[in-house]
Amino acid sequence: MTVVKQMDIRKNIKHYFDLAFNGDTVFVPRKENKNVVVISQKEYEDLQKAKRNAEYLAMLDRGYADMAQGKGVTKTMEELEAMAADE
Repeated sequence: MTVVKQMDIRKNIKHYFDLAFNGDTVFVPRKENKNVVVISQKEYEDLQKAKRNAEYLAMLDRGYADMAQGKGVTKTMEELEAMAADE
């Protein structure tokens, strides 16, 4: 991680963007703890994917917990096929 002052970012923005693009995280501390982190688009997309995966896994965990408490609904294959045919 590279920590850089805001005024240094202004002076040398291409350099710090290149660092972020090449995998480094650029941390910019600011007043009142309004800090900024610069990362590459690929790293941002990876983080978003990890977040979506975590949300999906949490949903599955809730579903498993509901089933363990008897809150699940049981359908036969015939009932499912009938439901699909009605759509």
